[in-house]
Amino acid sequence: MSADIALRAEKALCHRLAQQKSADIALRAEEAFCHRLAQQKERVMWLAAMQLISGRTWQDNRERIAAELASLPGERPLLVLLPENFALFGERQGYLDGAEPLGNGPIQQQLSDWAKSHGIWLVAGAMPTAIAGADHIHTSTLVFDPDGELKGHYHKIHLFDVDVADNHGRYRESETFSPGDQPVLVDSPFGPLGLSICYDLRFPELYRQLARAGARVLLVPAAFTAVTGEAHWEPLLRARAIENQCYVVAANQGGTHETGRQTWGHSMVIDPWGRVLACRASGQGTVLVPLDGALIDELKRTMPVLQHARLL
Repeated sequence: MSADIALRAEKALCHRLAQQKSADIALRAEEAFCHRLAQQKERVMWLAAMQLISGRTWQDNRERIAAELASLPGERPLLVLLPENFALFGERQGYLDGAEPLGNGPIQQQLSDWAKSHGIWLVAGAMPTAIAGADHIHTSTLVFDPDGELKGHYHKIHLFDVDVADNHGRYRESETFSPGDQPVLVDSPFGPLGLSICYDLRFPELYRQLARAGARVLLVPAAFTAVTGEAHWEPLLRARAIENQCYVVAANQGGTHETGRQTWGHSMVIDPWGRVLACRASGQGTVLVPLDGALIDELKRTMPVLQHARLL
């Protein structure tokens, strides 16, 4: 009798131990699976283009940007591109009065704080920056990392001096701005970032130079007019993506502004094959897509256009 009881107790103990072992194995498997998912999530890089209808004052525009940033998902590697004139959208004197020395000023401090508090790469599409001792200014792209550090800047090279059949008619950026003279590439976890601004988009030589220098993501903040945008915005963006085998992130202004100017919107992200992955037609909002670095590598391997290019 005692032997039977002992045997049953031993069997019960073995059963419990077996169950515990199975539970431990299952737990370890679950933990390993969750770890792999976390690693995969960490590896996925995200690209975002923010579309605004900016006004004349930084105070109002700051609130719009803050609301958009607050709506974005957290806990992922993320690059957010703001459009051209995100801070100030007005007339010549407003840009001159609002221009900040590079690396100093309330607008740049807020950009740094946003990048740090949200843990993102924040690319300030284009804002006025002062030139010491000059009566003209630059329009500049600034790149902030998740620590809030300014990692690079670019001054717009091609100035928009054109006549457009819209209610504004005459555009002469050279009356306010001085052109930059250097293409700029900024290293980042997303790959090297090629910087440009708006009217630069019509000059493919700039983007080819950036691609040859190693760019994997081309950034195009803009305030494309409704007239020129409807005709040319998407074809130009897709061409820059296809011919250089890069992602293109394009953040445009998108609506009717206080000044009466009308901008085209259609902020978008395009992959290196020329596919529009996401687009916001009009109004304020942000498009967000994952970056597929393997696609860039595959296209460069199977169709090495940069190696095949011949300048005659």
